[in-house]
Amino acid sequence: MKPTRVSSPSEYLTIGLSSVKRKKGNYLLETIKSIFEQSSYDELKEIVVVVHLADYDFSWCESIVQDISRKFSHHIIAGRLLVIHAPEEFYPVLKGLKRNYNDPEDRVKFRSKQNVDYAFLLNFCANLSDYYVMLEDDVRCSRNFLTAIKKVITSREGSNWVTLEFSKLGYIGKLYHSRDLPRLAHFLLMFYQEMPCDWLLIHFRGLLAQKDVIRFKPSLFQHMGYYSSYKGAENKLKDDDFEEDSFDIPDNPSATLNTNMNVFENYEASRAYSSIDEYFWGKSPSSGDFYQIVFEKPIKISKIKVITGTEDRQNDILHHGTLEVGERVVGNKKGKQCTTYLRLGDFKNGNFEISDVDRKVLFDIDCMRILVTKSQKEWLIIRSISIWTTQAPNQ
Repeated sequence: MKPTRVSSPSEYLTIGLSSVKRKKGNYLLETIKSIFEQSSYDELKEIVVVVHLADYDFSWCESIVQDISRKFSHHIIAGRLLVIHAPEEFYPVLKGLKRNYNDPEDRVKFRSKQNVDYAFLLNFCANLSDYYVMLEDDVRCSRNFLTAIKKVITSREGSNWVTLEFSKLGYIGKLYHSRDLPRLAHFLLMFYQEMPCDWLLIHFRGLLAQKDVIRFKPSLFQHMGYYSSYKGAENKLKDDDFEEDSFDIPDNPSATLNTNMNVFENYEASRAYSSIDEYFWGKSPSSGDFYQIVFEKPIKISKIKVITGTEDRQNDILHHGTLEVGERVVGNKKGKQCTTYLRLGDFKNGNFEISDVDRKVLFDIDCMRILVTKSQKEWLIIRSISIWTTQAPNQ
């Protein structure tokens, strides 16, 4: 199973994961199954999955290869599933390593080897596709994740980025241009003993001049393992932004955003309407306060979803409020707003969701407004506003 470069089709996305023998539990086959089952027939034509069996136990590697071959033979034959293995003699010496964070010696050895595991994987994947996404071997995927990723990449055309993140956990769901993989592999090899992989990825992004995290929601990948690959320790981390059915990511057509609430620091209105993982935060809203969206041009809406509060600030929700849509935009000293509004419903437990809006609203919608109907002492976080249109925006 010595890694050899294969002549590859020009795929859109390579999905890479590295796996070692665990003392408890093994999720690799379930992860591979999730990748393929959550992809449509057309999506399967555009992906290639590369699994690096990064354990020195050759008999374990052979056993896993047999399991993979039995369960996924048609994907192997189609050339969309590759399994590689780097022999132990390819690795640097993993003794006497730096203990920069006073971690136990075996922990330092584990994370240093993991950096090298990923470096080999990245280097192998460099020429297989246009883009590369890094997963772990204990991950569940959302349905049609590739289509969601393609939509995000298209929306970022013309902008420079190094890493796009589709999960907030570790090194799950981190997307790269494949042209950057050789540099990233070299970077991991240079600093393999300095710090864990996810920390190195942050430094790599910064060195290539991407200062801020660009993370999208909903998350497309979820950690499903219970036992870590390090000594079988428990690992219960979950991504609370993950959605199983995130294929239909919102359109959120171009709009002007405004509010009369007292905004906290730089958590301005635009943050709630962004697909990036950020939010609007206002101080104790009063009855009659509003958050308003004025669309660039009238639209027909099929679905609306608004989420308030966060996992660590669960009480900063909209306790009493309604959602309204309006028509006929006029301008005044306070800015543009609609002359008439139609109430679509109330917020429940801080959230609002409605489908088939185009069947319930007979006019083209110019504005959407979140209206506070009762003053609250708690602050208000609008975590996300998602709007789906019946036709592609900007057309």
